[in-house]
This record gives sequence, C-alpha cells and structure tokens, in this order.
Amino acid sequence: MKKQVLVSVDRGETRVALLESTEGAGNAGQGGNRRRGGRGKKPDSGYRVAELYFERRSNRSIVGNVYKGRVDNVLPGLEAAFVDIGLEKNGFLHVDEIRLPGVKVARRGHGGDNHPKISDLIKPGDELVVQVTKDPLKTKGARLTMDLTIAGRYLVYAPKGEGVGVSKKVDDAERNRLRKEVKGLELNGGGAIVRTAARGAVREDFERELPYLFKLHEVLEQRAVDLPGPCMVFQEADLSVRVVRDIFSAEFERAIVDDPGQVQRLKSFFTRTAPELVDKVELWEESDPLFEAFDVEPVIDGLISRRVDLPSGGYLMIDYAEALTVIDVNSGSFTGKGKQARLEDTITRTNLESAEEVVNQLRLRDIGGIIVIDFIDMAKARNQREVLKVLRAKLAEDRTKTFTAEISKLGLVEMTRQNVTEGAREVITRACPTCDGDGVIKSEETLAIEFERELREHASRAPKRSKAFLVRMHPDVVTEFTGQGARVLHALEEATGRYFVFEGSDRLPLDEFEIVMEGSIEDVQERAIPFQEGEEVLVQIVEPHMYNVDDAVAKVGGYVVSVMGGGRFVGEKKLVRIERAGRTSANAVLVGPIEDPKADAPAGGERTSRRRRRGGRGRGRGGAGEAGGDVATDATEGEMVSAEDAASAEDVVADRDDAVVAADEVAPDAESEAVEEASPVEDEAADAPVADDDAPSADGAADAGGEGRDAKEGADGVSSAVRRRTRGGRRSAASRAKRASAPDADETAETISSE
Repeated sequence: MKKQVLVSVDRGETRVALLESTEGAGNAGQGGNRRRGGRGKKPDSGYRVAELYFERRSNRSIVGNVYKGRVDNVLPGLEAAFVDIGLEKNGFLHVDEIRLPGVKVARRGHGGDNHPKISDLIKPGDELVVQVTKDPLKTKGARLTMDLTIAGRYLVYAPKGEGVGVSKKVDDAERNRLRKEVKGLELNGGGAIVRTAARGAVREDFERELPYLFKLHEVLEQRAVDLPGPCMVFQEADLSVRVVRDIFSAEFERAIVDDPGQVQRLKSFFTRTAPELVDKVELWEESDPLFEAFDVEPVIDGLISRRVDLPSGGYLMIDYAEALTVIDVNSGSFTGKGKQARLEDTITRTNLESAEEVVNQLRLRDIGGIIVIDFIDMAKARNQREVLKVLRAKLAEDRTKTFTAEISKLGLVEMTRQNVTEGAREVITRACPTCDGDGVIKSEETLAIEFERELREHASRAPKRSKAFLVRMHPDVVTEFTGQGARVLHALEEATGRYFVFEGSDRLPLDEFEIVMEGSIEDVQERAIPFQEGEEVLVQIVEPHMYNVDDAVAKVGGYVVSVMGGGRFVGEKKLVRIERAGRTSANAVLVGPIEDPKADAPAGGERTSRRRRRGGRGRGRGGAGEAGGDVATDATEGEMVSAEDAASAEDVVADRDDAVVAADEVAPDAESEAVEEASPVEDEAADAPVADDDAPSADGAADAGGEGRDAKEGADGVSSAVRRRTRGGRRSAASRAKRASAPDADETAETISSE
C-alpha cells in the first residue's frame, strides 16, 4: 500500500497527516510519480487520510522524554510511587517499571510472593532517572518507567536491556532475516529492538545508526549527573521528525512539508540514519495551503462530529465516556440492494462497511482504552465471523497495539487499544463552558421553577417597603414567567404579595438572574417598562399571534409586543407604534400603509398621507410608496433615537410642511375615519390575551390613570390621536433620560419618538 506524509507547520502548531492509497482506485499509487503540479493544480486523488497528529507549541507531548525526578510518595498498597518530575502533576511509577543495579524485580503475576516490596526498593526523597511512556490524561499524571529506551530509525536502543528482539508486526520470513542481520552487533552491554520500519534494512544500516544512539545515551547520562532534580535531561524529537522517523519507509512515496526549516531538519535526520530517503522529502511551494490542496481540512472538521456516514447510507454514532468509547452501528437509509434483498444481507453489508470505518475512525481520532462496538445483530454465525475477520484485518494496519474479543450474543465487540496520547479530538477541542462537557443543560422551565423558589425566598426576607422588584434574566427564561397569560408571574405575586417586573438580557447566562431594583411599584414600573405609548419601535416579527392569525408577535428581550395586522410579515423587521404598554407586553400597530399583496400597486406609489411619506423616507429619498417601509434601518436594533436623529434637516422641514397640509385637508369624514381607526386599536389593546398586565389586588390601581386618559382621548377624535402621539414623545424623552444611566436600559429595541 502506497503512502504519503504531509507536514504542515504554523506558528502555533505542527500538523502531520498520513495518507494511504485507497484500494480499487484507478489512480491509486500514481501520486508519487508526479512531483509538484502547476500553481493551484489539485494533487492526485486516490488517497485517503488514515492518521492525524497535532502538536501545539504550548502543549507538546512528553512521551519519550527523560527526567531526573524525586520520589514524592510511596504507596505499598498500590505497589507504586509518585515521582516529582517538575510538571504540574507527579508521574506514576509502578513496581514493575523499576530498574536498579543488582536488583531483579519479577513482573506482577510471574514471580509469586517472593519479589521485593516497593518500599524496600525506593523511599521518599530518592532521585531517579525515569522516562515517560504515556502523556498525562485528564486527572492522571504521566506514566513512568526506569527502563530507558532511545529510538532511532531502525533500532530502539535499551541501555539496561538484554539481547535483540524484532517487532511482532514484521512477518515471520522477514523477522528471521532481520535476526541474522543484527546477530553479533556490539550493543555496549545493553539491548535493542528492531523496529517495523527496518523492513528491508541490511547490517550496514544498523551499524551506521548505533553510534548515533550511543552518543545520545552518553549525553543523557552526563546531564543526569550534572543537573539537579527534578528536571528534564532529554527531550524527544518534535512531532514531524518523530512521525516520519517511525513510519517513513521504502513504501512511502514522499514526505511533503510546507516549511523550509522543517524540510532541512528532516533531511539532516535522514542523512545520518537513512540517506536513501533524503530525496523523498519535498518542499510544498504551491499557492494553495498544503492541507487544503489534499482535502485534509474537511477530515479535521469531521473529528468533532459524533456521526460518521457510511457509503451505503448507514452511519456510526461515536460516544465518549470516562472509562470507554462506544460505537453504535445503524442501518440508516440503507434498505438493501435489489428487489431480492433480504434482511440478513442488508444487516451484514452494513456491518462489513462499519467494521472498516470503525478502524478508520480509531486511527484518525487516536481513540484508546476500552472500546465497545455495537454491531447490528446477525442471525448467522458465518456472517459474524466474516465481520470479525474484516475488523481484525483492518486492525492489522494499525500501528497501535490492540486486542479484540469475539462478537457476543448481543452483537457487541469488546476491544482495547493502547492509549498513549490524548488524541486529535481532545487537542483541538475543549469542554463546552455552558454544559461543562455533559452535552445537556437545564431547560428554561426547570430554571424558571428554581428561580421562582429563590424569588419567593428573597421576597420573604425583603423589607416591607420593597413592594416591587425588577428582575433581570435571560429572555428565554423570562418567557416562562410572562408567557401563557403570565400565569407563573401571577402565581408568584399571589404567593408573595409583591409586584415583579422582568427584564430580558442576552448577556446573562441561562442559569443566572439579577435583582436590579426594589422599591415602590411606581418607581419600578418607570424604570422597567421598555416602551411608552406613542413610541415608534423597529422590531423583528417572530411568530403569528396565538388567537388571531392576522396579528403577529414580536419579542424584545423577553418583552412581548402584539402587532395588529402583522401576520403576513413574520420573519421581517417592521416599524410599529406602541398603543398600549404594560409590564410584560405591549400592543402596537404597524406604521405606514398596509397594502394587500395580491392587489396591483399603482405605478409610482402615490403618497396620500403624511404617515406614508414618513414611511417612504425611512427607506431613503427614492424609496417612496412601499408598504410598511422600515424607518431608520441603518440604526442598530436596541438603540433608542429621536426623530431628529433619524432624519436630515430637509426631511424635518418637509415633515413640518406635510403636517400643515394634512391639517388643512382634514374633513369631518376624515376625522370620523381617524376615530374609527384609533378605537379598534384601543379595544384590541384592552382585550388582547397576551397583554395581561394584572397586578396583585393591593396594587391593582397602578395603571388606572393611564386607562382613564386613553378613554378621554378616544372621545376627541383626530386631535386626541395627535395629542397621544405628542404626549408619548414627551414621555419617551423623559423616560430615556431616566434610563440612560441604568445598565441595559437601551438594549430593548430601536425607537423613534413621534413629533
């Protein structure tokens, strides 16, 4: 199988991708024949990403590093010691990994009860030279050993070892040949292991590499003597050199690197260990980024997903737990092939595809530890054996040590894979700060119930003069209190005898709330109600009205605005005028004409009223005649601005001229029409079920004055509507002045005061 290695070096991290040729691809194996194509030309296909490795400058792997450490604690019950090696967490050293001159320690389970106790071998305060065999993982420290090894291109030199061994991943014939090649090598009293990468190597290759390994060991020993512990005395090579050293061999076509300095480092390493491979290291000089040109970036993005799709339409679901990883196989949209397809054949085909893809994902994500694969149940033992055969064949391509059990009666395969590093997924991700990695959070209903309890408790301890409270929380939780006719809010007020007003803020987490103000009902209402009658507000219409399909609802920080005639504009931003405002909701009407979308609009859009002219100017000088035109669309939603801020000086003059013309053109019929237009608004405002502003009986007269004024103004026809808008503008200016000094006062909506 042909392979390629890609090395991408950035300021913050180094990434290495191992590509393997795909079986059955027509152009697989041709990629090595072409060097670098023209600028922007896509490299040959026929390869897939088999393994990915990441190394951050701030968080390098320490596997292979040698430290001079000091024993911090010895635990006879665990037959282990914790060694301070200068890192945040102490390393873990088991009694089986202790190597001392003149002391032979039998491995657990092989020496009976006569082997020495760890308390007899080492004690707190002893200085030891140890090597890291496993990175710190989550709450566990690094795994340590005193059996030091120094890795080279073809050999792993063990200064305290004995004899020469050959990797088990090498087939029997090649293993016998390699034993003959290394027989009689001078190892300075130590031992060695012939690596898998040594396939095809001859004796001269081993003899050329040994002096290099001896020199490294000599430097290591000298530093261990000279430096005080705890400290690092030897650092393993960086990621690119380490990966290429371990897996690059004659079957590799090339190693492509996008950094000149890294190319020089790799060539220098191969010059000392394998001169025949120097020419296979290439510098990527194309304009496209290396990983994008070889389609590696989409594979990296897919590491985060739980779902992995299969070619036939099935899919895998990968779930990570503390002690194991579970992979579930699902048939998905695959229902068999052909009219004669049978259930057993469909299941077997899905499981065979899954067996291959499971191993691919184990390698890509570097998943280690206990792994449970839940295949779809198969009735025939022959099919089970076939799936297991494919799984083990694919695992043979994995360089990491694995063990696989048989398929159980439940269709489960239990296996283990050596867990050496955190894995690519853990390197590029972090736990969600909201759910802390659990994947679920408390629902808004649950939080509302919890907050209700806390508010009842707070109200019971508050002074008697605190009749009302302004509470700020996330808008989604506010909706739980104010929705469905404010049923929850009324129940809270009945239970406490206090008055509550809620204010939404997206900046607050879901599970937090603040009591912003407490005092009299009048003071809290003045501070809390975001809008005043007569204000014009730019809102986002989010959903149809629950009881009237012609109307719609807009939500501003949890505050509900019922928009008359807004049903057709769901999903759009519209300018509305507040007709009635309460503590939890408001009623509003659209500003500008409401035209029938099915009717043919007159050419040129003739403007017949001052309101239509104002709506057209809100969209620009040339945007006249559009129904419901948005005003001041360039302003940020949530910002309150005056009419003078939203229009130019010429527009203000034009507004005044229009107002004079409109006053001159008012006829008795037009006046009665204006009264008829205003009255339904007030009736709808009073009867709308979403605008439930009932207060506790003790404070129920809070809004009586406003309702009385509305009734009086309704009898004055057109002049009352004008007065309402004028008074609303004055009240808006006063309320804005009061709210300017308070946090989040202006985050509710963009409003334009009436003139």
